[in-house]
Amino acid sequence: MPHVDIKCFPRDLNDEQKTALAADITEVLIRHLNTKDRSVSVALNQVQESDWQQVWDNEIAPQMATLIKKPGYSM
Repeated sequence: MPHVDIKCFPRDLNDEQKTALAADITEVLIRHLNTKDRSVSVALNQVQESDWQQVWDNEIAPQMATLIKKPGYSM
């Protein structure tokens, strides 16, 4: 049951673009994790740039050793 929780700075995406993003991510998960479409969920949480430090402190920095793709920046 893969669940992807995307956090990003606000983007002006319409519903069609959000649906396309979720479909692309789902396709990758199906291919790489050998899962089914019905098993995938995707969330898009837009975070103000001024609040990104909290994302870094609570979710990125504590998991740095286990991230399979590390960011190219630090805070």
